[in-house]
Amino acid sequence: MKHLEEKTLSSKQIFKGRYLKVEQDKVQGPDGNIYTREYILHPGAAMMIPLLPNGNVVMVHQYRHAVKQVFLEFPAGKRDHQEETIKTAKRELLEETGYEASTWKFLTTIHPVIGYSNEHIDLYLAQDLKKIGQQLDTGEFLEVVEIAPQDLLARVQRGEVTDVKTQIGAFWLDKILRGEWN
Repeated sequence: MKHLEEKTLSSKQIFKGRYLKVEQDKVQGPDGNIYTREYILHPGAAMMIPLLPNGNVVMVHQYRHAVKQVFLEFPAGKRDHQEETIKTAKRELLEETGYEASTWKFLTTIHPVIGYSNEHIDLYLAQDLKKIGQQLDTGEFLEVVEIAPQDLLARVQRGEVTDVKTQIGAFWLDKILRGEWN
């Protein structure tokens, strides 16, 4: 598919925040014309599907300021500089939910917003959970909840769970629990 690629001619950073950066590139398109592309650089993240021995999953309610709404989500967090996402997943699971997992399985990588960001999220299944105690970061406010997988899918279907990473995680979990994916 090389014939669809654009050639970057120049790049400049037009915004640098605490952990997000906005880049502006001049590119030459496949048609030979010059275009401007703006996008957000993101350090990457990890999301966990914490599966309890009783078959339920651990989730969080969290307020997301950009859309000014509380969301039901699987726990997730931003990757620290050069950190492997399995380390991110273990750290964030404990911080956000208070659980540690002794069994981890990498599921997939998703790119949730390819139109304007390079963000990628690695999804993990976390099992053999042990409650240690929540260790929230300063300024982080979460409510931990336990949800049955079928209830989660029903909430997705009713449009009550709109967070894309959580929806994808719910579909992966359903396939795994059905024995269709391992």
